[in-house]
Amino acid sequence: MRSGVKHAISRIAILHPMKLIGSLTSPYVRKVRIVFSEKKVDVDLELENVWAADTKIAASNPLGKVPCLILDDGGAIFDSRVIAEYADALSPVSKLIPADNRERASVKTWEALADGVMDAGILARLERTWRPANEQSSAWVDRQMGKIANSLRQMSEGLAGNAWCHGNQMTLADVAVGCALGYLLFRFPDIQWQAQYPNLDRLYQKLLQRPSFIETEPPAA
Repeated sequence: MRSGVKHAISRIAILHPMKLIGSLTSPYVRKVRIVFSEKKVDVDLELENVWAADTKIAASNPLGKVPCLILDDGGAIFDSRVIAEYADALSPVSKLIPADNRERASVKTWEALADGVMDAGILARLERTWRPANEQSSAWVDRQMGKIANSLRQMSEGLAGNAWCHGNQMTLADVAVGCALGYLLFRFPDIQWQAQYPNLDRLYQKLLQRPSFIETEPPAA
């Protein structure tokens, strides 16, 4: 690595002593942690259980969600898409979002699709785990699982035989898709997407070789 880049990275660590509020199981938190890792930008992780009665997340994010990034001036940035975009602009290393408007829109659309899979999965899981059995709606769960099935098919068709979701190198699209696929394996192991979509599995296995994915793998359920 060139000394100029090293100097820039060290300055980022000094100028931006940031704190990321999150959990080890949230796929959205994992996404932004991977982005920070790929960008070689240091950020402290403060664990928070937003479902606990004594959670203090609302003091930083009134929506009560993680991830939430606390900046050096005390300001807060939330929503994983906003944090990922902010992080990508902090360092010239490993550009994950293209500058070209059309290419940028393509990568962000991939991210939206992957985030939608995670959204649907979380809604289905909450229905199954938080509501009493006699109050659960199978129609609601089926609707969310249908979104996941449709999105996996779209991902596979979009990836086709390419090495990456967009272009000829890893982008935020691949990070987001990898986190969505990992979340399904973590919370919905009964979805047999690896056998159904081998091209998605090839991408996922390649991503799993990266230190950023290895370091952020959720703990065993």
